[in-house]
Amino acid sequence: MVDKNAEVASQGILDNVIIRQLRKEDLPALEWDGEFKHFHNLYADTYERMVRGLTIMWVAELPEKGIIGQVFLQLICDRPELADGWQRAYLFSFRIRPEYRNLGLGTKIVNVLENYLLEKRFTRLTLNVGKDNPDAVRLYKRLGFQVVAEEPGVWSYIDDRGNWQTVREPSWRMEKLLRNNNRFI
Repeated sequence: MVDKNAEVASQGILDNVIIRQLRKEDLPALEWDGEFKHFHNLYADTYERMVRGLTIMWVAELPEKGIIGQVFLQLICDRPELADGWQRAYLFSFRIRPEYRNLGLGTKIVNVLENYLLEKRFTRLTLNVGKDNPDAVRLYKRLGFQVVAEEPGVWSYIDDRGNWQTVREPSWRMEKLLRNNNRFI
């Protein structure tokens, strides 16, 4: 049986959420009340890459609640199989606050990114998703992504205390061929 109250609440959130490019003053909100403070420097570096036109940072904002989601889009990097600057872009750091998951917000955010990329004439969207994250894998498959490779998922960053941290999260590389009006670009 469908819970009509939950359905109405979900639609209200989707109707009111604003998906927009991040502004510099949004950076502290990405730390989610300290939960992701260790990524402080990573967010600042990503913002600097956005200023240089290499990356775009997007946020999902709910009026009176603030930022409830984020996703970054790398347009060009040193791994052209992920992002080459003209055909392929790379989605990363996709996060939605737990209380707003499973309401259709992830789908809405990905649709906004795809439309943006289509306007810029990109043809493919890639991402890496942890093998231990079946909910995300299921979402991406439902949105038309296919597994194209395994990734070791090893990456490093400087945390908020100035210490190097190395993350190991074995992943699947997934890719989607973008469509415009049901036709491949």
